[in-house]
Amino acid sequence: MGSHRAEPTTRTRRDRRSGPGTDAIPVPVAGTPVTEGMRPPVAVDAPRRRSTRVLGRCGVLAALVAVTVVVPISQGLADGEIVAGPQEPDPRLPSTVTALTAIPLSDLPPTPLVSADGTSRLRALAEVSRDAERSALPGCDGSVRAAGENGLLATKDLCTLWDGRTQMRADAAVALAELNEAHVARFGTDLCVVSGYRTLAQQRSVKAQKGGMAATPGKSNHGWGLAMDFCSIETSGARWTWLNDNGPTFGWEQPNWAVRGGSGPYEPWHWEYTKGVKADGEFYG
Repeated sequence: MGSHRAEPTTRTRRDRRSGPGTDAIPVPVAGTPVTEGMRPPVAVDAPRRRSTRVLGRCGVLAALVAVTVVVPISQGLADGEIVAGPQEPDPRLPSTVTALTAIPLSDLPPTPLVSADGTSRLRALAEVSRDAERSALPGCDGSVRAAGENGLLATKDLCTLWDGRTQMRADAAVALAELNEAHVARFGTDLCVVSGYRTLAQQRSVKAQKGGMAATPGKSNHGWGLAMDFCSIETSGARWTWLNDNGPTFGWEQPNWAVRGGSGPYEPWHWEYTKGVKADGEFYG
């Protein structure tokens, strides 16, 4: 079987600059020798293409800088707005210190700096501030002094405690409510109370039941709304110790006659608003 010598294979392409019918210029396939009249193979120059793209991007950035920086400055120079070198201050304008001190101070940040979340936080702070100013006994004005005589006070001038039924003079009620808040923080429950203000009729009823253990009607500080009887749960153990340690801080004390060994019957449940008793009540020491 005879051998055949491989002939060089060539391809042709038309010169892009020539029109239809132009003779094709032969281009050798890679690996074949170049003969006369043939165009060398064209290789793709990747680095040159990348550099072209970089130069194009740099040109775009330069154009942006020219539009945003150079043009405004040149316009300012043309309009006389930009002046090089130090300038003398205008005497008609206030100084920097004067301008700053004239701005009213505020506890809140400028409005543009307050986000939606910031607004909610500021609202929460305002609510906390209002809560701090509230009375320990809502609706009770501690500055009001009930008019009338012992056991004959105007009930509209009295304040109802947290149990919804016991009433006291306003200043004593607010002070006791503050003591109650401390009690709740310590034990988790309200102070247990039995009796506050007593009308003259109620004083007579108690006197009839307890005899010498009760004050003469019209002479009891219950009749002024300045005395309180606590439940037995408050007069023993940890609660009793706590009451003796903290009651005086809020103006509430056991009168000397009611303590063990005092001048009167021992009544650990009977406490009085000392400041009010000394000013308007029946003070027995």
